[in-house]
Amino acid sequence: MSGSKPKVLLLGEIEHAPAQSAYNSLSSLANLIAPKSTEPADFLDECRSGAFNDTKAVYRTFQSVSITGRIEGEVVKALAEAGVRFIAHNGAGYDQIDIPSCTTHGIHVSNTAPPALTAATADAALFLLLGALRNFNPSLLSLRSATWRGSPPAALGHDPAQKVLGIIGMGGIGRNLARKAKALGMEVAYHNRNRVPEDVEKEIGVRYMGFEELLKESDAVSLNLPLNEETRHLIGGKELGIMKKGAVLVNTARGGIVDEGALVEALNTGQISSCGLDVYENEPQIHSGLIDNPNVLLLPHMGTWTEETQTEMELWTVANVRSALETGRLMSPVC
Repeated sequence: MSGSKPKVLLLGEIEHAPAQSAYNSLSSLANLIAPKSTEPADFLDECRSGAFNDTKAVYRTFQSVSITGRIEGEVVKALAEAGVRFIAHNGAGYDQIDIPSCTTHGIHVSNTAPPALTAATADAALFLLLGALRNFNPSLLSLRSATWRGSPPAALGHDPAQKVLGIIGMGGIGRNLARKAKALGMEVAYHNRNRVPEDVEKEIGVRYMGFEELLKESDAVSLNLPLNEETRHLIGGKELGIMKKGAVLVNTARGGIVDEGALVEALNTGQISSCGLDVYENEPQIHSGLIDNPNVLLLPHMGTWTEETQTEMELWTVANVRSALETGRLMSPVC
């Protein structure tokens, strides 16, 4: 490849004009290519064919998993052999990528971390939190079926003021949600793998709790942490049983953090009164017990579904690719 430009492989689509323009500008640094394959088996064959040789960086979207399958095993090996050293993922969660395998093969991975992503996801969590606490969903359904509040009317909800919100995962999204919940008069506790600095706790106005203590003390629990082997089914039957009877659960992180079967059982028994979900274990399929329960407020993975946020996320991912080409480093690396 000496004396020639490297390649950048686009997996998925760039949908917003400012980001498309920014991506096209990378042509001064690299040859921009895309796969011909449309399904995982063909993609692996295309990798092995030499079509992607001399590719230095990859821009990938969440939706591109339908083309490539999960970025793991033989796919990682084939990409590394083609020369790939950087994968810029458009999204906060990167569970579609086998990070240890990428590290082993010398591939660095970044995610998307602009402030707009943080704010938009926290906004969605706040919407779900309020909707679940106030028990709005039954009446949303009855109103559309022309029965006003329903007969009998939905059970009364609860004000957020003076309730305890327990946030599991005090990264950017968790901190943003904490500030918004404080404005509603909520007390905010959190649990995190590593306790945040004391000055940050004081600035936001949150207090640290152990995991089980947080479950026991919180009126509502919000999940704002990555999905990995350690956090898969972090919230199962045991943990739901520890929570306050009638508590609320909100998940805008990843569906696999919650055992959906156990959650359905907890909802059916009244152990959990309501929940607000934006993510699911087997998207786009949703457990029928969640669909059929009127006390469950559901969104179809829309945490960052705004024009402004989607544009900024694409721009950030392009900037990660540019940084990789120009400096050999990613702006927001996860490995």
